[in-house]
Amino acid sequence: MEIELLKSLFLKYKESGLNHRYITNNHIGPLLENMANKLHVETIGRSVLNNPIYGIKIGNGKKRILMWSQMHGNESTTTKALFDLLNTLLSDEVSVNHILNSCTLYVIPILSPDGANAYTRINANQVDLNRDAQDLTQPESKVLRDTFNAFKPHYCYNLHGQRTIFSAGKVNKPATVSFLAPAQDEACTITSNRKVAMEVIAVMNEVLQAVIPNQVGVYDDAFNLNCVGDTFQSENTPTILFEAGHYHNDYGREETRALIFMSYMSSLDYISKNDVSGANFESYFKIPENEKCFFDIIIKNAKIVEGKSEALTDIGIQYQEKLIDGKIHFIPKVEKIENLDAYFGHKMIQANNLEVFNSEGKLLKVDYENVFVMIDNEKISLLPK
Repeated sequence: MEIELLKSLFLKYKESGLNHRYITNNHIGPLLENMANKLHVETIGRSVLNNPIYGIKIGNGKKRILMWSQMHGNESTTTKALFDLLNTLLSDEVSVNHILNSCTLYVIPILSPDGANAYTRINANQVDLNRDAQDLTQPESKVLRDTFNAFKPHYCYNLHGQRTIFSAGKVNKPATVSFLAPAQDEACTITSNRKVAMEVIAVMNEVLQAVIPNQVGVYDDAFNLNCVGDTFQSENTPTILFEAGHYHNDYGREETRALIFMSYMSSLDYISKNDVSGANFESYFKIPENEKCFFDIIIKNAKIVEGKSEALTDIGIQYQEKLIDGKIHFIPKVEKIENLDAYFGHKMIQANNLEVFNSEGKLLKVDYENVFVMIDNEKISLLPK
């Protein structure tokens, strides 16, 4: 699909009821009620704390695609983009009708409603659902497995969010969107169904490169059968991991949301129009692997006085995401005080060989949480814009 068409569809059908990072059943429930007369919505199971897990079926085509989001409750960007996608597919746009004629989508918008409520990676039993694919100890894991067995998808979209620490290679470029065609064996063999997933990822990457050049990464494909993607891939279903990452000054992940929407649309368009064989998989390997090269903030050239000696160092600060009164707050925390020449900062502050103090007039130390710092009696905010 053309870039300008994708951009216009997003702006026209973006779901206004979902914003920022905190997305729960309370947010999507009213939206699902409004859609109930246009598509099939059902409760497919219950979480540990007895919250409903919803399933949505849309389309009439032979190609079946299973999509699930918020397996980790604090990874909500892909959920927002799912509702943008649903709004678009439910519209009267002639340019998208072929997707529903060729494909049937089954969407689980929030697999871990308890984790979403608490804004945590784990469920209410303190289990990471993405490490429970084999043991199936949790009700949410069983819901996904049962849905997979019943729907028998031809493709799986495993939808996640990633931290701001990731770069697209060892360069000063954030991994704003990342993908992976998971391994299906210890040898990470490039199997036929992995090639299919790689070919679809390559199509999405080509689209994204026109919008965010050099800001797309892929994850290491080390095999772990306890992970859902690896499990489904090992059962010969082409599976694609999506990771929504950081865009400059976009801590609410609204710019990234648009890019994930474009990824959904371009991939579904491609699948609907082609019998994807995996023959065009090789450009997948041109995408750089993710590296952990970023801090949210780096304060450069801070003076450290120890006894009678002075030295210069850097201060690396990472935001801690905390749920307070129903909103996500970003709390700056000092992670490292050392030479950080090998790292990049989403925000850079020059200390200019001066000491850096916190709000209480104390020199910064590792694990300090500060909303601002003082350099040469100047108060500098550390909060995102």
